[in-house]
Amino acid sequence: MLLVPGWFDTARDLAALRIRLLAAGWPHVRALTFEDPTGSNRDHAAEIEATIAALLVETGAEEVDVVAHSMGGLATRWYLMERSPAPVRRVVFLASPHRGTLSAHLAWGDGRDEMMPESAFLDSLNAGSFLPPGLEAITIRTPLDTHVVPGESGTLPGVPDHTVCCPTHQGLLRDDEVFSIVAGFLEGASAPPVAH
Repeated sequence: MLLVPGWFDTARDLAALRIRLLAAGWPHVRALTFEDPTGSNRDHAAEIEATIAALLVETGAEEVDVVAHSMGGLATRWYLMERSPAPVRRVVFLASPHRGTLSAHLAWGDGRDEMMPESAFLDSLNAGSFLPPGLEAITIRTPLDTHVVPGESGTLPGVPDHTVCCPTHQGLLRDDEVFSIVAGFLEGASAPPVAH
């Protein structure tokens, strides 16, 4: 399994989730740190591809699961689009700004430009299918998210959406209910979406 961080974050921000997944029985959970945490999702996608390739060699598996937080979801989707068919079975998007976020005005780096609503990057990312056919995915978000504005940007058409009240954007990575949804989905028994 691969954990993908968001804008300005590193593997350290994913440590609590990684430890919890390992304790729950997942034998191989790697958390990624990008060379430039505020850089382009295109570059991040290449790093995701290299990490997944290494994981497949190490584990002998044919596919991996991905849990992507925040902007990491955009890099994950770019990887899936560019690498199709990708060796990915299931993806969890935690508070990813799929159609951009107004809070990008407060960020910096190439990642900031790409997260701006109606950026050229998002136009390219959302021009065709949002996800490859057959890929299982869910979105999880919180109504208290001040990083993904508007909140509906955290959803993807046709993808089951879960709204969890009420951790923060970063708090999603440590929330008990979120972990239960993630674990259930990755085990193949996705919890029903929460109405919103």
